[in-house]
This record gives sequence, C-alpha cells and structure tokens, in this order.
Amino acid sequence: MAEEKRKYDAVVFGASGVTGQYVVEELALHNTGINWCVAGRNLEKLQETLRDIGSSISKDLSDINILIADVNNDSSLDSMCTSTKLVLNCVGPYRFFGEKLVQHCIKNKTHHIDVSGEPQFLETIQVKYFDEAKAQNVYIIGACGFDSIPCDVGIEVLRKKFGGDLHSVETYLKAKLPAGSTVNFGTWQSAIYGLAHSDELKPLRKELKEKIFTKGLPKPDYHLKKRPLLFKSKEAKGWCIPFIGSDRSVVLRTQMYNYQFKNERPVQVQTYMKTYSLFYALVTLLMGGIFMLMTKFVMGRYILERFPEIFSLGVFSRTPPVKEKASGGSFEFIFKAKGWSEKLLDPSDKHAGSPNKAVSAVLKGPDPGYITTAICIVSAAVVVLFERDHLPKKGGVFTPGAAFSDTSLMEKLEAR
Repeated sequence: MAEEKRKYDAVVFGASGVTGQYVVEELALHNTGINWCVAGRNLEKLQETLRDIGSSISKDLSDINILIADVNNDSSLDSMCTSTKLVLNCVGPYRFFGEKLVQHCIKNKTHHIDVSGEPQFLETIQVKYFDEAKAQNVYIIGACGFDSIPCDVGIEVLRKKFGGDLHSVETYLKAKLPAGSTVNFGTWQSAIYGLAHSDELKPLRKELKEKIFTKGLPKPDYHLKKRPLLFKSKEAKGWCIPFIGSDRSVVLRTQMYNYQFKNERPVQVQTYMKTYSLFYALVTLLMGGIFMLMTKFVMGRYILERFPEIFSLGVFSRTPPVKEKASGGSFEFIFKAKGWSEKLLDPSDKHAGSPNKAVSAVLKGPDPGYITTAICIVSAAVVVLFERDHLPKKGGVFTPGAAFSDTSLMEKLEAR
C-alpha cells in the first residue's frame, strides 16, 4: 500500500496504558496537523481513555477513531499497520511485546518509534532488522522517550555547536520527583528482566560490530575515565552515582553509526545522576546491589515483581501513577564537554596535545517519566512525518541521535 494513501498519519498503540495516555494527551493538545487515531486490545478502555483525557483538557475527542490490535493477533497488527504511516508503540515491556510489531511494521512499510529503555531489545532489533528495514525504506527508531532523546540528541546538538572536535561528554541527571509520586510497574519489570539477561548484551554487541558497524572505532589517546561509584560533583553540586539507564548504550551506538556512515569523530561518554543526599546515595547503591543480585534468580525476580515499593524505596508501584503528582516533577541534564578548538579533516587524525576546550550546557524539562517522554515521542513523530528529507537517506533501525541529528527535533523540544 502506498504510504501517501493511508488513512492515518499516526497510530498510538497501547493508548490506554499509563504512557499511552500521556502520549494521547500530548497529541490532542499539540498534534500540529497530524491525522491520528488510537489502538489497543480493549475497546472499552480505549473509549474511556479518550473520554477521560477529553474531559481533563476540555476537548471533545469523540471523533478520534479506535483500532483494535493485539500483539498476539497477527491479522490485527497487519490491519493497523496498513492503515497508518507511523506507529507510536507504547506497549512494554518491549522484551515481551515489541519485536512482533516491528516485524509487521517492516513487512507493511510502516515507520515505527517507541519509548523503550531496554538495551537488549533495542540492540536486538538493530542487529536483526537493520538491513530489512533499509530494504523496505522503513524507519525503526527506538528510545524516543526520556530514554534517550534528551541525552542522545543533546550530545549531537552539542557536537555540532562545539566549534572544534568534541572529544568527550559527561552527563549529570538531576531529577525532581514530588513526594508520593511513583513510576509505572512496567518500567520496573523492564529493569528486572534487563538485568536478569544482561549476559545477552556482549554477544549482541559483537554481532552489531560484525554486521553493521564494521569500522572499528579509532583508539583515543585520551580516555574519558569512569568516576567512582560515589563522588561529589562540582557540576551537579552534590553527590552522584552512575546512571544505569540506557542512555550511554544508546549514545555509543550513535557514535558508531556516525563513524561508520558519516565519517565523524566518535565522542566518548559517561553518564551519572545526582542523588538527594549522601545518605540517599549510599542507600541507593545498597539497594541497587541487592536488586541486581535478586534479578539473577527466579525466586528473586518473583519477589521483586511482587513487592516493587519495598525494593525501589517507593519509586515504583503496581498502582498506576497519579497524574497530578507527575505534573510537579522536573529534570535537568548537565552536559560537561571537552575537546579541541581545532577541527581536523579526518576523524582518525590525532591532535597534537590534550583537549584544550571545555563547554557546559544544561537541558531542562518537566516530569521525565511521562510528560517529557510524551513530548519527545510526539515531537519525534512530527519529524518522521514531515522532515523525511533530513532523516538518513534510506530506512533502517536507528538511535534517536543517528535518526534526528540533522532535523529540527531539539528546536521542537525547546519550543515545548
């Protein structure tokens, strides 16, 4: 089916879920001319979602069409994909529910973006489907939420504006979560099973280098060293620990893409997060160690899923997050960049001395878990639909930085 003849520009798949509801609201308020609809398994829940969101924003959404689609029903996925140019996939954990929809999107020449923060899923999709998506000229772009557009695209913007050769970036995340706010249980599940199967990553990354990123990265003369597990940062003005989200793994794949396909100098990166206090940092590290150990055993995973509030110190809950709580959240990304004021012609050329230029940048936004995620994926959808000439020339499976480096995505985010 020709893309331009499809009934919808975009479909929100999983619209009645926690993340999906925020995406629906963002589209309803800021859709910039997109013809969209919603999709999911349960008609009544989807109808209720549209009623509730319409009531909360004082807007009639009764004219938004509903599609019934289920990851366990191939024909329903085909029907959804052939009706739209783009699917915004909000159904996680993606380890369990993501790959089949990607397959159907590629088969039906439908673009696909998601908000996954699961490295195994993201890298599996790139390894298995990069060539197939390229052949179909379909754009499959993962990590289009808070994981990992602010960090990944932010570093791309910084690289372009650096005024020389960017060598390395340290990022510091400062997140503010209002008292009593929680994060969706699905995200907790993703973390549990991601760590439980972390041994999958090494062979995946080996395969990525063998099949896609065949140019070995040049060995830098100056390495960006990892900081200790716990340290006090002048930049973040507080105690920091490593950020264990997917940002660094996503950025590294962007750098491999840039070097392989655009002949650009790769940037080294380390990611950290600021904690509320030294005591909180110590407790977080302790609980993180317990969490990692428990994910390695069936009984441990069962207990973690059964009691998320206890083992996450109240951050995650089986009870859906309260919207009013999320609206009071915010985040701040600090980028500490180093490099050289001179830009060399070839990325493998060596500079005569150590990095001689430093730049800092700050990116701020609302609640990272849901509000920023919805803004990110909707903005990404607008770019995929209306800025095709600025995306990579052919389709494929991309990180946000690789896909959106030459687009207006960051300007759209800043405008919101």
